[in-house]
Amino acid sequence: MSRVAEGISPLELADYQKAVRLVLRHPLVTPGYPDRAALATVRRWADQLRTDLMEVLGYRLVTTADTVRLQRAQDGLDVTRPALTRAGRPFDRRRYAYLVLTLAALGRHGAQVALGELADAVAADAVRIDGLGLDTARKADRDAFVDAVTWLTERGALTLADGSATAWAGDPGRAEALYDIDREILLAVHHPTRVLQHLTSVTSLLDSSGALGLSAGRAAQRRDQARRARRLVLENPVAYYADADSELLGQLRAPTLAEDLERLTGLTVERRAEGVALVDTSGRLSDLRFPGGGTVAQAALLLAARISAAVQRSGRHALELLPAPTAAERLAARARRIDAALPSRGLVTELAELAEQDEESAYGVSVYEGPGDEGREPGEIRYPFVTESWLRGRLKEITAEYGAGFAADLCGDPDRLLGQALDLLAAMSLIARVDGGALALPLLARYRGVTARVKTRTVAGPPSQTALFADDTVNDIAEDPTP
Repeated sequence: MSRVAEGISPLELADYQKAVRLVLRHPLVTPGYPDRAALATVRRWADQLRTDLMEVLGYRLVTTADTVRLQRAQDGLDVTRPALTRAGRPFDRRRYAYLVLTLAALGRHGAQVALGELADAVAADAVRIDGLGLDTARKADRDAFVDAVTWLTERGALTLADGSATAWAGDPGRAEALYDIDREILLAVHHPTRVLQHLTSVTSLLDSSGALGLSAGRAAQRRDQARRARRLVLENPVAYYADADSELLGQLRAPTLAEDLERLTGLTVERRAEGVALVDTSGRLSDLRFPGGGTVAQAALLLAARISAAVQRSGRHALELLPAPTAAERLAARARRIDAALPSRGLVTELAELAEQDEESAYGVSVYEGPGDEGREPGEIRYPFVTESWLRGRLKEITAEYGAGFAADLCGDPDRLLGQALDLLAAMSLIARVDGGALALPLLARYRGVTARVKTRTVAGPPSQTALFADDTVNDIAEDPTP
C-alpha cells in the first residue's frame, strides 16, 4: 500500500491533491501568483508536501514567509515549458538573456527602480555580450526587455508603483514606470542548484541526484531510479517503454508507480503495451493541453487524424517503417543547440563533468521487434514514416476545408503553420520529427477516429465554424485572433 499522503483523511485528500497539482503546475507560488488563494492552499499542506514530493519524485520544496519554491530534479531538457511574452508567445534567446541580466541588475538596486534606469543597467551588461546588446532607441529591443520585466512583475518580484511599462516601450522619452523590488521573491525566482558560470554544457544541470544532495549507495540508486520513473510519467504526455533503459523499464512496470502517482496527484495512470501515461482529463495539472483551441492546435488535431489513418494502410500502400531517435540522441541534439550559445571563456572545465508486455495494446500503431529486415538491429523498434511533402499535401487539404476559421496569417504561410503543428504533435509525444518528415508514435492512434464536420452558427456576428469530433468533444474552429 502506498505511504503517500499518509495520515491525511479521505475527506481531506482531494484538497491535498489540489495543492500537489498546484505546486507541480506552478513551481513558484507567491502572494499574487498564480492567484491570491494559491499561497494559502499550498502552505496549509507544506510539511506533507515537502515529505511526499521528495520521497516520490526527488523534488525539494523550499518555503519562506511569502514564497513557495519547488526545486525540480531535471532528467531531460524540456522544450514544452517556455517563458511567455505579453502576447503569449514563447521567449526567444534575446528575451531569456534580458531576463537573466535584469535579475542581475536588480540585485544591485535598492527598494525601487525606474524602468529606464533598469534598462540602462541591462544595456551596459548586454553590450559586452557579442550579438546581444540592448538599444533603447530600438522598439524591438524595448519590447523584448519589457517582456522580461513583465514576466517578473507577474510573479511579484517587481510591483508597478507608478507609470506604465507599455507606454515606456512605445516612447521612452515621454513615459516612465517605477517598480518596487521584492527581494524575497527575487531570490526565489533565481535559485540555481549549481554554480552556473562553471558549466560547459547545459547537460551538467541534469545530474539531479547530485544537485539536490541525495545520498549514494545501492539502495539509494534504486530509490533514485524509482523517482526517475515517476518523474518520467509525471512530466511527459507518455513514457514509452522503448525509450527506457533496463533498470528504468522495471520501475515503469512496477505496480507501486501507479499507486504512488495516483494517490499523490489524484489523476489516473493508464498502462498500455507501449508505455505508461498519467491521464489529466481536468487539465489542471497539464501545462499544454491537446486537443486545444486556436489555429495551430486545430490544424494539429486534424493532421494527427490523417497521419493515423495513413498508418492503418496495409499492403503496397503501407507506410515505410523507420527507427525513431533514441532519448539519448534527442537529448544530445537539444544540448548541442543550447550549448552553441554558451560563452567559451572563463569556464572551469573540471567542475563541469557530465554525470554520466502484459497489457493489451490500445494505441494501435504497428511496431516490430526482433531481427528481421536487412539492415535492422535486433530488438530495434520502427515506426511508420510520413514524408514532409505528404504532410504539406494533407495540410493543404485541411486549410482548404477549414481555413475560413483559421488565422489569416497562418493560412497564408503554410510552412509556418505546418512547422508549428508538427512541433505541437512532437511536444505531445504523438510524433517524432526526423529529417524529411515525421514518425508516427503509438499514442497518435488515440486520434485515428477523429472526424469533423462544419456547421454554420445562426447567432449574430461574423460567421464561424464548429468541428464536432468523434469522441463527442466540441472544438470551435472560429476565427483565430492570434497574430
